[in-house]
Amino acid sequence: MNAGLQNRPSLRDALAERILIGDGAMGTYLYQMGFPVGVSYEEFNVLRPDVIESVHRQYYEAGARVIETNTFSANAEKLSRHGLEHEMEAINRAGVRLARRAVGADAYVVGAIGSIRDGKLKNVRTARVVDAYERQMRVMLEEGVDGLLLETFYDLSEMKLALRLARELTELPVICQFAVEDFGRTLDGVAVADAFAELQSLGADVVGFNCRSGPNGIMRAMDSASGSVPLPYSVYPNAGIPDYVDGTYTYSAGPDYFAECARKFADRGARIIGGCCGTTPEHVAAMAASLADYVPQPGAAEAAKRQAAAVREAAPKTGEAVAYAERSEPTIVDLVKQRHTVIVELDPPRDLDIRKFMEGAVALKKAKADAITMADNSLAVTRMSNIALAALLQERVDIRPLVHIACRDRNLIGTQSHMMGLDALGIDHVLAVTGDPARFGDLPDSSSVYDLTSFEMIRMIKQLNEGTAFSGKPLKQKASFVVGAAFNPNVKHLDKAVQRLERKIASGADYIMTQPVYDPALMERIAESTKHLSVPVFIGIMPLANGRNAEYLHNEVPGIQLSVEVRARMAGLEGAEGRAEGVRIAKELLDCALQHFNGIYLITPFMFYDMAVQLTRHVWEKTGQS
Repeated sequence: MNAGLQNRPSLRDALAERILIGDGAMGTYLYQMGFPVGVSYEEFNVLRPDVIESVHRQYYEAGARVIETNTFSANAEKLSRHGLEHEMEAINRAGVRLARRAVGADAYVVGAIGSIRDGKLKNVRTARVVDAYERQMRVMLEEGVDGLLLETFYDLSEMKLALRLARELTELPVICQFAVEDFGRTLDGVAVADAFAELQSLGADVVGFNCRSGPNGIMRAMDSASGSVPLPYSVYPNAGIPDYVDGTYTYSAGPDYFAECARKFADRGARIIGGCCGTTPEHVAAMAASLADYVPQPGAAEAAKRQAAAVREAAPKTGEAVAYAERSEPTIVDLVKQRHTVIVELDPPRDLDIRKFMEGAVALKKAKADAITMADNSLAVTRMSNIALAALLQERVDIRPLVHIACRDRNLIGTQSHMMGLDALGIDHVLAVTGDPARFGDLPDSSSVYDLTSFEMIRMIKQLNEGTAFSGKPLKQKASFVVGAAFNPNVKHLDKAVQRLERKIASGADYIMTQPVYDPALMERIAESTKHLSVPVFIGIMPLANGRNAEYLHNEVPGIQLSVEVRARMAGLEGAEGRAEGVRIAKELLDCALQHFNGIYLITPFMFYDMAVQLTRHVWEKTGQS
């Protein structure tokens, strides 16, 4: 060990003294550099050591002082999927040496160890899991890491197993990080706060979160665990939600946003702050600069507690029983040609409780919404089947369902079968969408199918209307689907987006639904750019729930951009106050939209259906249709 390493404080002491900047992504950064997916990036430690050392050095020069080894999936079980299990020791030794060689004596190298029991390896026997962890940890400890980082764990039980083993092998600091969904509050059914307390009792030095969520989601997860243990936090958020554009994955959240969020993380007790998927040296440099002069703001801890309380705010009160009736006949396209027409989106639940969803549907029916639309596992997060909920809406609420159909989840067989089932149920309004990649959802090891593009799906659904199956065989009778297409106008070149939209109409789209728009000037541009189209456009408006929601949408969600004015108006607002301002802003946007579009598409945030009810009523008041 050189003199610089001997004379510096230990990682544990450094954490007690100051905030340490972590590094950013390795895998997605290598992907951005042109290396293909599907290979073992950990093998690059021995195949392309120059590349891995360069990435480590870039993060160090950007300001990172906690450097992870490129060994996340370098255990024997994960390596065996690439036939590399016998290279485990060489890959891990090289991983530690490359990280150490790339950085200065003031940086700490931590051995990165990922979960084994995730996805396809969930049922690996415990004895094999223990053996794989032990062998990997021993190699890292022999090479002289400054600590161990257990990251992207999904299960508390597996984390406890790995932590116990680490504590048997070393007294070095151990950092325990979970991957949770946005707003996740439990781990294996245990409250996050209680889970962290268990880890503290087992010897964890740092607890925290990484991956799966951007800054907003991880901030909420921190709020849900507020005050649970006196341990420092570590946070490594993704750079927002990935988008798949022209065959390439891209991320929305930029360095400036990460710089702003870094200080909020610090106010909440984070002492290691880095980045996960989609982050780059630029993100790390921005966070390092933002925290260079960091001093906790007066009242920051109290503000964080208030944020946590807002996260736990009670849901709206339950409504009344639902009614039964028969469906109306005119299609959405028929209606919008005659008058202003309102479609409202409600998210299917992530669990088995449909009460709030149905209450929202009843409230929207009373507000005279023309249809309720439901996404198809949006953001690749598993939700209840929208076909089941659509049938319930028809039967119990007497309101038209409009279901999204994603290309991601079903092959050609499954897609045709799905459409035939919809036809049998009399559900004839659909929206064809590509769907977010499965690898970024709550089941990251599931497959993205994409047998069809959205253009092809539109054509093939319209083919069913001719009584012809996807295979070309006759179906004995014709379907009657009204098919919508999605449109993202929040782009740099609107003319190119409209050209893409024209191709969807040529494929057979009957109507268009846009992503949320928050700029009246853009609404006018959309109206002008689409006035030549032969099908109606439903302009998307989603009320903002609070200031954090506004920043999350602007910085992390592909296809959504907020104006400076809107972000300023929402800044710092929470709870009922935030929702009230969000509705005011949405009403102003509606006033503009109603001048240019007959079709209105309202998107309900976080199942706050009362916001959508208020906006639906506003449409009718403004248009004299109440």
